[in-house]
Amino acid sequence: MGAALRRIQLGSALSAFGLGFTVPYLYVYVAQVRDLGAGTAGVVLAVFAMAALAVLPFTGRVIDRRGPLPVLLAASVVASLGAVALGFSSQVTAAVLSAAVLGAGTAVMQPALATMLVRCSDTGTRTRAFAMQFFLQNLGLGIGGLVGGQIVDTERPASFTLLFLIEAVMFLVLGAITATVRMPRTPAVAAGVSGAGAGAGGGGMRALLSHRAMVQLCVLGFVVFFACYGQFESGLAAYGTEAAGIEPSTLGIALAANTAVIVVAQFVVLRLVERRRRSRVVAAVGLIWAFAWIVAGYAGLGHGSQTMATAAMISTYALFGLGESMLSPTVAPLVADLAPESMVGQYNSAFALCKQLALAVGPAVGGPMGASLHGPYIVTFVLFSLGITVLALRLGRRLTPVQDQPSLAAVPSRVVAVSLPESAAAEAPVPVTAVH
Repeated sequence: MGAALRRIQLGSALSAFGLGFTVPYLYVYVAQVRDLGAGTAGVVLAVFAMAALAVLPFTGRVIDRRGPLPVLLAASVVASLGAVALGFSSQVTAAVLSAAVLGAGTAVMQPALATMLVRCSDTGTRTRAFAMQFFLQNLGLGIGGLVGGQIVDTERPASFTLLFLIEAVMFLVLGAITATVRMPRTPAVAAGVSGAGAGAGGGGMRALLSHRAMVQLCVLGFVVFFACYGQFESGLAAYGTEAAGIEPSTLGIALAANTAVIVVAQFVVLRLVERRRRSRVVAAVGLIWAFAWIVAGYAGLGHGSQTMATAAMISTYALFGLGESMLSPTVAPLVADLAPESMVGQYNSAFALCKQLALAVGPAVGGPMGASLHGPYIVTFVLFSLGITVLALRLGRRLTPVQDQPSLAAVPSRVVAVSLPESAAAEAPVPVTAVH
């Protein structure tokens, strides 16, 4: 990687390290340490997630007009202020408002960082850049959670305040490191593709919605995050404790196994998938996750020993980790390769919005099912996982050979311009370098 990519990756990893200090303990902090009750803790967690839904629809357009770096710097300052405020919040109103500020800031960071990675990479290096980011973020979250666990003390609110202050500093460090990155010059949205809707009331959204491959990718992304990430700490956790009868502490071991598989397997998997069709790699993830849900079904419905049930639940989380390591070098780079160069920020923000919607809906649906409807819960998510396979194969038919398999590209290009939305394709010339 070049110097710019190294700095972006370092800042991203340190911000994930900061998040790892607080995210696992947010519920305990609000409900028990500040003694605001379980209901308030639930509201704080919901507001933290919903704040992202409020800001992401506007984030992409600002990124494309102003550039990802100014947006990231502003988001890091906002997130830092939210973390500090939450660390000193002892009242319901203060905790809710602080969570909203923190959630909005961290949500904006995602598409801004993704767009910076796109601007500082090309088709040939983008796959590894996103795989490295995913690896470092998981490593940062894991280490942050472990270190934070050694600091927290439910009898001392000051120990939690310290965690939030460390998180705030990490956000500022992210801003300071990325501020030194010299971003390549790119056209603003106003000077972009004539048919992309930049001057229309939709702010480019009409062009994005007319791009069928991108719409299918967003639907696929929603199903991916709904069927996996949206269940980790809600439905699957409830199912594991209620149906499989595992101890709550075992969930921590299962999550550690998930992170360990990602850290160990990421670059081994990368070598296997980077010269294969992206659509088929994602389709394989659907099959792996369907098998993971079947293993979870055995844990809760197979009437085996408690030891076997525990091993099966840990294996389920590990299989999810294997699938995640296959997704990181495929889905995020594909979003970038589908985007016209003047709309990379809007495409990244739209995909982040679909992800956030899935993370909001997933626990609401999966939590009650996992706790009480054990058989239907497993069947439902086996079917959703198989749906990932079907959607991925259908998406592959709409991709150009280079978009589906970047290793076919003879000459790297920053954005695969042949993926223009249908409404813009007839009006915009296609650069020769983008046709391979």
